[in-house]
Amino acid sequence: MTTHLRRNQYGNFRLTDAIRPGPGLSIFPAEGYRVGMYRDSYTGKTLPMLSAAISAEKIFDLFLELIVPLGTTVHVILESSHDGSRDSVRCCRRTDIDTPVLSSYCWEFENLLLNDGCTALSVLADRKRLEVQFDEHKLFHVYGKRLKPFEKILENYGIPLNNELKLICEDEHLHHSTVRFQDEFQQLAERLGAELPSRVLSDSDDNGW
Repeated sequence: MTTHLRRNQYGNFRLTDAIRPGPGLSIFPAEGYRVGMYRDSYTGKTLPMLSAAISAEKIFDLFLELIVPLGTTVHVILESSHDGSRDSVRCCRRTDIDTPVLSSYCWEFENLLLNDGCTALSVLADRKRLEVQFDEHKLFHVYGKRLKPFEKILENYGIPLNNELKLICEDEHLHHSTVRFQDEFQQLAERLGAELPSRVLSDSDDNGW
């Protein structure tokens, strides 16, 4: 099991420290994106959706490019599952932040955003239904009526379209976090000026996988 958890390379695809596939490895991690429809379980409404799995060395730069089409002013939702329950995710919200300012904060907390399996960040456009989600599996999900600008960015990075793509979150998988990441999450929320969730202590240590 230890050997499995320490493995972060699958062919040309490299995982961040945030996530590992389950030991059965029924889904082989691979780079690509797929396009489909998202259906809201409450309203029944649908919206075009793009999901992408990106190798670790490209993720952060690509994320900063994906939020550019959202506009110069955006809204942010910072999500935490550090209490160990992904059924009750805590959200910190910040409205009306300049996109370059958000990008600078993301640079400051790059390690947290890439390698903490209990932190997620969603960026929403102002006054239009358009969202880029960087989830705790370190996958990208884009929701909006016009996905072409985002597909173009992915194509520029050499990310192939594969509508048969299986994502690591769709089968057994493991999340990794630490007390240090939990503290950094609080710091990022403060820097963003977002409403803070209550702090919950964790038994995680800082020794990695």
